[in-house]
Amino acid sequence: MDTKSGSMHVVMVPWLAFGHILPFTELAKRIAQQGHRVTLLSTPRNTRRLIRIPPDLAGLVRVVDVALPRVDGLPEDAEASIDLTSVDLRPYLFRAWDAAFAGNLSDLLQEPEPWRPDWVLIDYAAHWAPAAAARHGYANRKAEQLTAVPDYVPFPTIVRYRGYEAWAKVKLDLMVDDSGVSEGYRFAKCIEESQLVGVRSSMEFEPEWLQLVAELYKKPVIPAGLFPPPPTQDLTGHEETLRWLEMQAPGSVVYAAFGSEAKLTSAQLHTIALGLEASGLPGLVCRGWVPQVTFLEHASVGGFLTHAGWNSITEGLANGVRLVLLPMVFEQGINARHMVEKKIGIEVARDGDDGSFTAEDIAAALRRVMVEEEGEELRVKVKELTKVFGNDEVNDQCVRDFLRCLKEHSRRDKD
Repeated sequence: MDTKSGSMHVVMVPWLAFGHILPFTELAKRIAQQGHRVTLLSTPRNTRRLIRIPPDLAGLVRVVDVALPRVDGLPEDAEASIDLTSVDLRPYLFRAWDAAFAGNLSDLLQEPEPWRPDWVLIDYAAHWAPAAAARHGYANRKAEQLTAVPDYVPFPTIVRYRGYEAWAKVKLDLMVDDSGVSEGYRFAKCIEESQLVGVRSSMEFEPEWLQLVAELYKKPVIPAGLFPPPPTQDLTGHEETLRWLEMQAPGSVVYAAFGSEAKLTSAQLHTIALGLEASGLPGLVCRGWVPQVTFLEHASVGGFLTHAGWNSITEGLANGVRLVLLPMVFEQGINARHMVEKKIGIEVARDGDDGSFTAEDIAAALRRVMVEEEGEELRVKVKELTKVFGNDEVNDQCVRDFLRCLKEHSRRDKD
């Protein structure tokens, strides 16, 4: 592609998790809307169930299906973290991903015009991608004291890991798993060897943190936008739930969901169910996949009991829904404290030693958000943030600024 004409070709490599593939897909569509070509790598099953490209962008967005090899220990047909029955199986999914995607990316980097890439946008786990891109003369861009606030944070904050979260984080970062490297190594290698870092955020929401990360990484950190996905159009099978929602008072319903990464135990699910019941708020149980954004934007939904995954937080705030936060894994505890500090959510109280919680802990947090005066203060604050999270112009401007930065740093432009 002739970058001097102003258009680029961007290759995107998201990790195999719903919460990664979906935002990468949304970013791909927004980049294409600006007239640029995008190649998005995924697997056949993930393409079928997640990736929807509008017909008017089909000529600009190319989805490349990469078949995963058979790996001992990986369940058959497992192509995303949601397909794993245990977090202990993640290393086998990493191993399959590494084996299949590294070679496919190398092939793409050698393609002739008009599909010769200008940029490779990689997710946190593709530690092999920066070296592959560098071999073919390309720049790369990466899209991301544990129990105490570090000294290098120059402003007051409550954002930190709890003790029970810190140990899990240390194990994840440092312990080499059956894929051959640790998850911390994957993340650090991507950051170290990338020219730019992109963050799914905006300066309107968290300028202080974006500026700090840029100082720490000593390279440009660009907010690429929040881009919450649009509501699902096909609501087949969910008509009864929508009719039930129509009968509820505005803002009276709590929507509860915990994402695709965390595998809740039977005891945790039982405790959450008892807490929802004890709150006295109206509820309905749905099994299987549901159109989350459609439910969150419904007028009767006023609260969101969530695991504090960034995808879910973005979707909730874009629709003006107050947050009840019950973080489970990875960076979710950090996300939860960030939302509490911004006064747009309440975190469920937990045991400080092991992170356990009771039904009353769940019910108390729900009542604070949905019934008590504190919840009204949250509602006002969240409504203000819909002007950032749910504003297409703000998000589109982030994408335009992000693309301008890519052009300015394009190696091929310099050549």
